[in-house]
Amino acid sequence: MIALYFGSFNPVHNGHLMLAQWLINEAIVDEVWFVVSPQNPFKRQDGLMDAERRLQMLQEALEGNPHMKACDVELRLPTPSYTINTLRKLQEENPDKHFALLMGADNVAGLPHWREAEAIFQMVNIIVYPRDGITIEKFDSAHMQIVENAPRFDISSTQIRRWFSEGKDISPFIPKACVRIMNE
Repeated sequence: MIALYFGSFNPVHNGHLMLAQWLINEAIVDEVWFVVSPQNPFKRQDGLMDAERRLQMLQEALEGNPHMKACDVELRLPTPSYTINTLRKLQEENPDKHFALLMGADNVAGLPHWREAEAIFQMVNIIVYPRDGITIEKFDSAHMQIVENAPRFDISSTQIRRWFSEGKDISPFIPKACVRIMNE
């Protein structure tokens, strides 16, 4: 199974990468594909780096890891990007693959409001990463797996961007390639 890890990855940080590696190490999934989102219909785009630059950071951060891949499918689809359209395109391009959505608990409550949510529930399993202080509502336990034992990472891309803009050292929190690209 391939976990689809959607996000702006603005920038990708070590917490993203360590969670993906943990899922692979625990044999919950075989691979993790990081799907770069050009536009989240539920979020503002303030401070969003160019999609191609975010994709480049991901590609370089994942270099040498055969179980992780930077996926540009949403960059090839019309915006705003809707998960159902992305899933259909990925299944069309990879008919022999089985996908799951990887999402934080903070996104689960809004899931029933996503475009064609019922179709999403039928197409893929959902792997939920717990977040402190957030209660997870299960919509269909047959298709939802909460990874309770997953390590927690108290870091965010927003925090990293703030530190970067303040001239602080962000190198402990993101891959070296990302530091280099952000400084270009």
